[in-house]
Amino acid sequence: MTRLAFILALIFTANWQEAETVDVKDRGPVDLKAYNCQDVTRSSVISRVCYDTENRRMLVQRHAVYHQYCDLPKDTLDALLNAHSMGQFFNANIMTAGRDGNGPYGCRTPKVPSYQ
Repeated sequence: MTRLAFILALIFTANWQEAETVDVKDRGPVDLKAYNCQDVTRSSVISRVCYDTENRRMLVQRHAVYHQYCDLPKDTLDALLNAHSMGQFFNANIMTAGRDGNGPYGCRTPKVPSYQ
């Protein structure tokens, strides 16, 4: 009986980390386990940035909606996080739409060819 009480005490006092899943536009639910997330308080456009170093994927929460960006170099992420204006940097360097409307870091597979 003492063992059972000890086990129950361990279970109920354990510090459980709840898995976080977010809904990403045009993708659906994404588990953030592989991502390192940072809340952003100094931007009126971006409220959260999550980055998966291994897969070079970034999730950005803009106006309460998560968007995904693929094959994004870590130095581009660092530049975004250190930019004087995160919104301006984001719009000019990450979101800039190409001919296909997918931008330089869009996650469309396969990429639509550019006929310029």
